[in-house]
Amino acid sequence: MITSIQILEESVISKVISEARTILETWGVWVEHDEASSILLDHGARERDTRICIPDALIDKALASAPGSFSLWDVMGENEYIIGKTASHFVPGSAALEIWDPETHSPRNADTKDLVNLARVVDSLPHLSLQSTSLVSSDVPEAVADRYRLFVVLQFCRKPVVTGTFQEDAFEVMQSFLEIVRGGSQTLRDKPLAIFDCCPSAPLNWSHLTTDALIRAARAGIPAELISMPLSGATGPATLLGSVVQHCAENLAGIVIHQLVSPGSPIVYGGSPSIMDMRHGTTPMGAVETQMIDVANAQVGKTLGVPTHAYMGLSDAPWPDYQGGSESTLGAALAILGGVNVISGPGMLKFESRQSIEKLIMDNDIIGTVRRLKSGIEEHECPIATHLMDSLLQQGHLLDHDHTRSWFRSEFYFPGKSFERRADPGLESDASGAHVRARKTVEKILARPVETYLDDQVLKELRSRMSADLKRYGSELPDRLP
Repeated sequence: MITSIQILEESVISKVISEARTILETWGVWVEHDEASSILLDHGARERDTRICIPDALIDKALASAPGSFSLWDVMGENEYIIGKTASHFVPGSAALEIWDPETHSPRNADTKDLVNLARVVDSLPHLSLQSTSLVSSDVPEAVADRYRLFVVLQFCRKPVVTGTFQEDAFEVMQSFLEIVRGGSQTLRDKPLAIFDCCPSAPLNWSHLTTDALIRAARAGIPAELISMPLSGATGPATLLGSVVQHCAENLAGIVIHQLVSPGSPIVYGGSPSIMDMRHGTTPMGAVETQMIDVANAQVGKTLGVPTHAYMGLSDAPWPDYQGGSESTLGAALAILGGVNVISGPGMLKFESRQSIEKLIMDNDIIGTVRRLKSGIEEHECPIATHLMDSLLQQGHLLDHDHTRSWFRSEFYFPGKSFERRADPGLESDASGAHVRARKTVEKILARPVETYLDDQVLKELRSRMSADLKRYGSELPDRLP
């Protein structure tokens, strides 16, 4: 196996953590949530004007109780996924407002059908371990969009889900969905089904919405994932290492709040930082500097002893093209070699605002390729090759040799049809590009009968709960829902 790449030396990581601690103790964080503020102050934090300063003792206490890894379980409660240690799990990026339409070659607002289709495709892709609430449906009221996307994907994909809230009343509803699927609150605690993203606002601000979700997740035993987003040169230092320090401070503050509420509850050290492209005023997630920051952040998180997350394996390109492939490949490779545990981003375009189902197909092949890279070159036989020389020199090849039949399937990675490897493919190869070949794979997947992993009673209860919530806003379940 290839050793993980190291962006930062250990001595530099120590400086990053030390400065992050100094920031929290000296300047502190702004916390909009009264209960969280009281909890911090009751445990030894101090007020400085409108901010709360967090001492080293609280940070040490929180890191001591935060688990180094935890398990997620699929919708059926059968397959276990370890989050942390050496595992790397890819998951589609979340909360995109648009989807790339391959028929019109243009973006459009996503709807229920798109969310169902994407969930079904993710369910079939072997290199995506987790699913996410990846699209925001435009055919339901905005006030229920967060819980509605979770309601949909739980029905059409078996994999654990990464999600999050947009509205303060959403967590309770979304938690009820998970409990309905799992069969109760204690069973959900024993076998978590979802991770909830909690996003502090740079610089060093914790809104009521984000803090409330963090506290609720901790009390329910639902894993929380911190998504710190310093923007280098704007809401964070222009130096890459400066952004790593700020990211560390924002994550440590979240870990402290979370662990004071419920010591031992699972939490992930993560984020979606970016540099600022000063030419265009954009936030390039596919930029090499952004991805270097991500890998450095993961190193810091591992040093602190908690699972890690980053938005990587995505592209800023407006549609699936050469830029999309190159940025996604670089990000996926750096993420898996950097040892990031949860990698959000496959399928994403345009600064995390757009999804492409065809890109998910291509990204699945990219992930398979970089997983093969990570596995490295192993010594399987001794001697390594000399025992084959007589046969090789006598026949001039080893195509039908037992050695080849024994090893080629495990030694070689064969990507799907979005990659073209035939010497003379002819017209059937779809000369217009990999995205057209990927589209054919999507069509084959979606041509299968629509299925759900939930039994009738669970499905009925889930839909009843969602219908009741929609009625509060004068709406009902969309016709596009199977």
